[in-house]
Amino acid sequence: MSRRPSHPVRLMASALAAGALLTTAACSDEGGGSGAASDTAAQARAAEQNAAKQTPSGSPTNSPTGSPSASPSTLTESGAKAALLTEADLEGEWNQVRDADKWRDRLLVGEVDVSDFLTAKTDAADCQRLLDGLYRDNLLGEPSGPSALTGFEQGDSRLLEQVAAYDRAGLDDSLKWMDSLPQKCDQFTATDEAGEKRTVQVTEASVPEVGDAREGLHVTVQGTAADNPATLTLDVVAVRVGTSALTVTGGGLDGDEAASVEQAVRQGTDRLKTVLDGGTPSPQPTNLD
Repeated sequence: MSRRPSHPVRLMASALAAGALLTTAACSDEGGGSGAASDTAAQARAAEQNAAKQTPSGSPTNSPTGSPSASPSTLTESGAKAALLTEADLEGEWNQVRDADKWRDRLLVGEVDVSDFLTAKTDAADCQRLLDGLYRDNLLGEPSGPSALTGFEQGDSRLLEQVAAYDRAGLDDSLKWMDSLPQKCDQFTATDEAGEKRTVQVTEASVPEVGDAREGLHVTVQGTAADNPATLTLDVVAVRVGTSALTVTGGGLDGDEAASVEQAVRQGTDRLKTVLDGGTPSPQPTNLD
């Protein structure tokens, strides 16, 4: 009694038959492309597909092994809080505080002097919006979704971070507006309710290449504090990641905190991206310089 061919042998025979049919089809095409040749070619393709379906288990296939990476998810309330910086993310003697949402610097309060501007109404309004946004911690406008805020102190300097979800179009408009301020508000005067004048200067700040879009400003306000001459120095950076953004503002009467702001921006962007990708930021960052 003859033995039935094993499964691999049957597969090889099927493959050889498919090859023979393909050869026949090619020869028929050269002879004039008759309807019979077309039928033979179709049969060959069917045989080839049938052989492919019978590939033994464990053989490589053309099926995709993974799906494309998902786009950043929507920021949640818990995600916004998890994305906030911690003391471990900052070098130096920065101490986290509980009442950062109550911080307000009186040197930022004042009415912009319209006479300082060539295009008075437009530019003066933009500079007023800058001062008000720095004072109220809403430079990018009001969030359209979840938000969270934290702050740190080091001597007379402060560092404030806000993470929030925004309307995408409004967020892009706010970043473009920030980009225009060094030209529109390079130097102007603001006067407080007591008649005290402050000189404000705005220049572009260095921003690390992080996130999907970013803008930075360096702002100084010269006035008085406790009846003594004082200069408030602030660096503020906003970074967009998807439809979410983080804003970091650092500085104070002690002077420039640009290095700490840059570090906070890098760490904060990493944390926000991790959260939006569905992960949990590490409690001990490993990429500090």
